[in-house]
Amino acid sequence: MPRPPLAELIALERLVKLGEGRLQARTVTEVRVGKTMLPVLALSLGSQDADAPIVGFFGGVHGLERIGTQVLLAFMHNLLMRLRWDSTLEYQLDHMRLLFMPLVNPGGMLLHRRANPAGIDLMRNAPLDATDPVAWLLGGHRLSAALPWYRGPVDQPMQAESAALCQVVTEEMLSRPLALALDCHSGFGMRDRIWFPLAGSQRPIEVVGEIYTLKCLFDQAYPHHRYVFEPQSHQYLTHGDLWDYLYLQSRRQAKGLFLPLTLEMGSWNWVRKNPRQLLSRLGAFNPLAPHRQQRAMRTHLAFMDFLTRLAGSGDRWLAGSQRGPRHRMEAMNLWYRNGT
Repeated sequence: MPRPPLAELIALERLVKLGEGRLQARTVTEVRVGKTMLPVLALSLGSQDADAPIVGFFGGVHGLERIGTQVLLAFMHNLLMRLRWDSTLEYQLDHMRLLFMPLVNPGGMLLHRRANPAGIDLMRNAPLDATDPVAWLLGGHRLSAALPWYRGPVDQPMQAESAALCQVVTEEMLSRPLALALDCHSGFGMRDRIWFPLAGSQRPIEVVGEIYTLKCLFDQAYPHHRYVFEPQSHQYLTHGDLWDYLYLQSRRQAKGLFLPLTLEMGSWNWVRKNPRQLLSRLGAFNPLAPHRQQRAMRTHLAFMDFLTRLAGSGDRWLAGSQRGPRHRMEAMNLWYRNGT
């Protein structure tokens, strides 16, 4: 059966061929759109050691936010090209693992909609309710798939796409001593933001000190970056957040350190520079001008490379008996001054 004209899926399948012999790929689930079945792929590079540190990169959870998938495809292409000559990268991957799910919601992307083909917002779909009040509709609801941010019926399991993401993270990441995740989104604010859980509560997570350490190391290495690091709860709260669900699951397992992050690209800045983008269904979420798209695809490579290096150096940046308590106190002063 021929593939539908979904450029991101075509590009992903080309990368699978390009990485043959190095890049392991599997279809976690398939999604039906009309008569077409679309694969949800998970790909990995690097060490086969079950205890090796890992970084997972995710995108395309919301079908309108194509730039997240495109950024990850650019990063994967960068890695595969460098593996032809970069002995340092080769050595790095001998000691760690990289995981990719660049296109979690291919049906939504094909249909030009935020939700999946069933009308369900995958980032509101986990079996988890916020503990603090959420904004009406925006925070997730169960009224109707005709409205945005629909969570799905209360008595149904997670959608195939969100279940696939959770399955891959649970099987390949949560059992390791150190795991970092980056989920790429767009559609909010004027600045690029690095968010971390919780999305359903104002309370700080237990690993806020480690998140703060990560931030400090990036500030030191890239002092001219323009990211805002903050809890997602500083902007809005939601029910059913997949990363809240997986983070809380990791804490119950208590097998290692799991740090989930979200890259929220500031799409309002693209609209400010070109208000005509709002005439397009994709314009509120993606840079439509080619030069802005290219800039976005190269801007975030440094942060992604930073995460891979950080994962491979956990024995150094997590060391020190005084670092944890001190950085937790500094994180609380920075992000939770109200004492929550």
